[in-house]
Amino acid sequence: MASVTQHQIQKFRQDGFLVLEHFFTPEECDSMRKQIQGIIAEMEVPPHCRTEFSTKEGEQLQAQGSSDYFLTSGDKIRFFFEKGVLDERGNFLIPKERSVSKIGHALHAHDPIFKQITHSPKVQVMLGSWGFPSPQPAPLATVTPHQDATFLHTEPLGRVMGFWIALEDATQENGCLWFIPGSHTNGITRRMVRAASGASTCVEFVGSEPTYDDSQFIPVPISKGGLILIHGEVVHKSELNSSEFSRHVFTFHIMEAKDTSWSKDNWLQPTPELPFPLLYT
Repeated sequence: MASVTQHQIQKFRQDGFLVLEHFFTPEECDSMRKQIQGIIAEMEVPPHCRTEFSTKEGEQLQAQGSSDYFLTSGDKIRFFFEKGVLDERGNFLIPKERSVSKIGHALHAHDPIFKQITHSPKVQVMLGSWGFPSPQPAPLATVTPHQDATFLHTEPLGRVMGFWIALEDATQENGCLWFIPGSHTNGITRRMVRAASGASTCVEFVGSEPTYDDSQFIPVPISKGGLILIHGEVVHKSELNSSEFSRHVFTFHIMEAKDTSWSKDNWLQPTPELPFPLLYT
């Protein structure tokens, strides 16, 4: 089983992230990629739901905040697209399997393959050795420099951990993650929250957007099957894929539910149809 050592836990607390190579098998990675290919092959997206995905504030408010397609995706499987892949009528300009930026946000709940991975014994054993008594999974994916707590806020902070699973080798050329080690100790300065009723957008940003020194980021390449654990407040990003190769990943987050309050202002909210499940089964 995949327990973690005290040295690894200390490394995570120091840096704000931890790399676990070969956590998942190549076969597990291939099963997830095959499942996504099937989901995309059957994808039928109405033109009014063809929402481009971006983490840049202005683009995010325009593309996502103006539509409840994003805001109500917490308990559904929905599709978000790369920039520039749709024409003005919402038709695909490139093959649709290359147009998808992410599929969210309830893949872990509704798809049997991804549900099995999320609740796999190795994940449960690893979190058990870490000391999480009541973790709950809640997916999210972002790209530009950010802190996950901007989008998934808890009281107190420090209760969210991201799981970033490389389904293929992730390199500097095809868009591996970059981190500012130790940046999780500085708190957060902005949040993305649900906008007030009647506002022109569904979400808005409050607080100031920090600027980051590019020289502080370090690349973190990882092999197929590797897992990167991400502290909710560590600053991280991924660069543009400049290669001819894809970089498929599966990401989800867990929140320690014990003595933790999930902000009612977060864009992602549990619903009666899909409350946040306990990870341990």
